[in-house]
Amino acid sequence: MDTSNEKKLEQLGSFEISDQMLTLAQNNQRQNVFLNAGRGNPNWINKKARLAFNRLIEFGLQESERTIAEGDLIGYTELQDISTRFTEFLSPETNEIDRFLLQMLKYTDQLGIDSDDFVKELADGVLGNNYPVPSRVLKNSEIILNHYLESVLYNGTSLTNQTDIFPTEGGTAAIVYIFNSLRENKLIRPGDRIAINTPIFTPYLQIPELSDYELVVVDLQSTEENHWELLPSEIEKLTDPDLKAFFIVNPSNPGSRALDALALAEIEKVVQTNPDLMIITDDVYGTFVENFQTIYAVVPHNTLLVYSFSKLFGATGWRVGLIAAHKENVFDRLIQTLPSEDQKLLTQRYQLVVKEPEKMAFIDRLVADSRSIGLYHTSGLSTPQQIMEVLFALTHLLAGETDPYIDTSRKIINERYKNLHDALQLAADESCDNSKYYSLINIYELAERKYGRAFREYLASHFEYIDFLVRLAEKNGVVLIDGVGFGTAAGQVRVSEANLPTKDYKLIGREILEVLKEYHAAFEKLNSSTK
Repeated sequence: MDTSNEKKLEQLGSFEISDQMLTLAQNNQRQNVFLNAGRGNPNWINKKARLAFNRLIEFGLQESERTIAEGDLIGYTELQDISTRFTEFLSPETNEIDRFLLQMLKYTDQLGIDSDDFVKELADGVLGNNYPVPSRVLKNSEIILNHYLESVLYNGTSLTNQTDIFPTEGGTAAIVYIFNSLRENKLIRPGDRIAINTPIFTPYLQIPELSDYELVVVDLQSTEENHWELLPSEIEKLTDPDLKAFFIVNPSNPGSRALDALALAEIEKVVQTNPDLMIITDDVYGTFVENFQTIYAVVPHNTLLVYSFSKLFGATGWRVGLIAAHKENVFDRLIQTLPSEDQKLLTQRYQLVVKEPEKMAFIDRLVADSRSIGLYHTSGLSTPQQIMEVLFALTHLLAGETDPYIDTSRKIINERYKNLHDALQLAADESCDNSKYYSLINIYELAERKYGRAFREYLASHFEYIDFLVRLAEKNGVVLIDGVGFGTAAGQVRVSEANLPTKDYKLIGREILEVLKEYHAAFEKLNSSTK
């Protein structure tokens, strides 16, 4: 591949470059086993929630046959005594999943949820036999999701009864909806300055540049030298009153580092100085850090929380995420302080769907905007997806003080991280704030460690940075992701510790070193020919 083609590749996003590498890797020259450590899709799934979903479908179908039964055409469920019929349907003495479902009923009863109401929501939800009502979130589902978020992300802070939730088609939809509604509600405008912690998941860098937004991005840079920790000196940039919003992935992607107590305290100070700062925190990897605490728990009035069940529960294909907002928040307050002309335009926009649009909460505007206002009445995440979120949440909430499932997921990630770093002979970051879901490997730094400074300079000056990824795929069958698209310096590559068998991470390390060895052989040959 000549340099011009490599430069064309470098114009693509990191994930698009990775897609280009797949064909090369699958037909690699050495006929090695194809190893794709590029994407973050985990290679484990949660069994219990899925089996419970299936049992609920069986019950829902049985319930529907009570009202109409004409071959494959069956009827509707009925509320009265449905929980009694559900308990009669279950066989907890012989079926582990039925015992789990019975425990669910006992748990939700303790939360004050009416059993008939809850079972009907479950049955109708898995069957998908009606529109989501209410549009934003099913009533009982919101209560359970709130308890889950408090358990896994808040670290002791109580916000369950103060938080509104909007389930979305994964965290990706949540990101798109938030950017769009911030713009539609005049909270961000072209030319506005926003802050982003970098390196970061690529859409957070790409979306602000689109003609739809044309935002000016201020980097809060974390570095390899500080193990991708966001330092107080960077957080201090948020005191600038001209900054409208701060977008952060926590723990970071691809750095995998969670904000520690010091960083959270600094953000709390920032909000006291800059009370109009809007914060959007994406905490999809939070459960991989023990004692994790979200920014939302520290400054809830200023923060929108994005969460996804996909990584922990192996559910990327389900597209199950959510947005959470405090009932009293800066987004609603700033809308109320907009100029009268903007207020008038927003009243006209939302009066199609609510009687008092000026009182419409920002999170409900997100729901309406997600369906271009006119389809607000049929908006909301599909009910089977909402129930899947509830079942995932309940597997954790019923696990007790320690959740073996979460512990096992962390153990798997830790072992793979160790295998990779041992193979590369790199020091591991054993900080309790490192989720270890991804590793950023500095190829130039690794080259210098193995072969010296002169070789590092040769590698950087004689090849486009993408060349290493192309060779690794084309010759050795390994696909990694370029870090530049995430905001790293050239030469950083991201390895996902989630999506390959544990033993393969030693092999990936060896293949990386093998490609460097080939580069070094060319370097030695060049040096010998010039002497």
